Amino acid sequence: MYMVIRARALLPIASSPIENGAILVEDGRIKWLGRWKECPAEAGTPVQDLGEVALLPGLINAHCHLDYTNMAGQIPPPKYFSDWVKTILSFKAHWSFSEYAESWLRGARMLLDSGTTTVADIEAVPELPPETWHSTPLRLISFYELTGVKSQRAPNDLLNEASDWISQLPQLPGKEPALSPHALYSTTPELIRKAAAYALEHNLPITTHLAESEDEFRMFTDGSGPFYDWLKGQRNMADCGKGSPVKLAHEYGLLQPAFSAVHVNYLAPGDADLLGTTRSSVVHCPRSHDYFQHAPFPFDELRKADVNICLGTDSLASSRKDGANNPELNMWHELRLFARRHPAVAPRDIFHLATTNAARALQKPNDLGALAPGYFADCLAAPYSGLVSEARMYEELLYTATVREVFIGGEQVRTP
Repeated sequence: MYMVIRARALLPIASSPIENGAILVEDGRIKWLGRWKECPAEAGTPVQDLGEVALLPGLINAHCHLDYTNMAGQIPPPKYFSDWVKTILSFKAHWSFSEYAESWLRGARMLLDSGTTTVADIEAVPELPPETWHSTPLRLISFYELTGVKSQRAPNDLLNEASDWISQLPQLPGKEPALSPHALYSTTPELIRKAAAYALEHNLPITTHLAESEDEFRMFTDGSGPFYDWLKGQRNMADCGKGSPVKLAHEYGLLQPAFSAVHVNYLAPGDADLLGTTRSSVVHCPRSHDYFQHAPFPFDELRKADVNICLGTDSLASSRKDGANNPELNMWHELRLFARRHPAVAPRDIFHLATTNAARALQKPNDLGALAPGYFADCLAAPYSGLVSEARMYEELLYTATVREVFIGGEQVRTP
């Protein structure tokens, strides 16, 4: 169960680059990494020499909706966030299970081909994972999506269904369940509280769309705005005008180390500190942020508060077309757009957003996001012939890398 992968350069992320490097893989994990000539592999150990490439950890997509992949390019950017919500609800109402499944699988293939090896996926169609998990080598954390406003069902009933779903999932390596109350506006305070307590009790990651739009922010802080006006006939609005979405999430018990707040584009004073002191994570989705033309993402404020920040793709239903072409799920596109929007952030720090930081958000800080002994041998190979130095490699790969091979647990899952 041993193998060696050799490359012109290793970019471990958590440590310095290694020229003419290799990793020794045992049972899917990295047993050793270092200079090729120092590799302790025994005679006869299989060696895969990748040649003139940089080998680095597989990327981690910390927030995705795989089942919306085939909605790419179908919804023009809206004037108001509520308009987009209405449109996607209409799309979802007319899709069949087979359409969702095809969309999910296509999105998974896009991510794998572009070097993502782990994805946190929101499962709006919970019947999908028992079928689709078998069809991709991706590591998946599948978040069961909870809503409650439209159905008016009791929170205990919704959580019991989620618990049954979790218990009945197939036991597959690299596939895990988690929980996602969709958003404060689409659930109830009681459901949020119970879901947060359930996740904590069962040691599950939990995620919520939070403070995504200015309309949502105004709804909860001021009890006003177009989102408030649209929803006031559909839900109890007693939680509106009570404080920022982040403040309310904290009151409901959501903010905890296993919690990822998705988006967080709008902050009230003190919100960043709440996220930092509770060791919650924030998932920023640059292309979705650009699609909705939100206010600038508060990266500096969050980083100053020591918030763990990572990146996700969100769904292709909220990504702009590339000219006449539909967008694709690709973490490199998120990294590069982030770099353009935040030119003061060093390329090395940007890579951490899709590797070590994302691993921490998903409660996998010692398994994923780096090339290091004990970590899973999840990696990608990108052609590279430049200098083997931190300054050169991070910058060049950030802007020009193309993915050639991809490995998950040491097994090659993408060939050139």
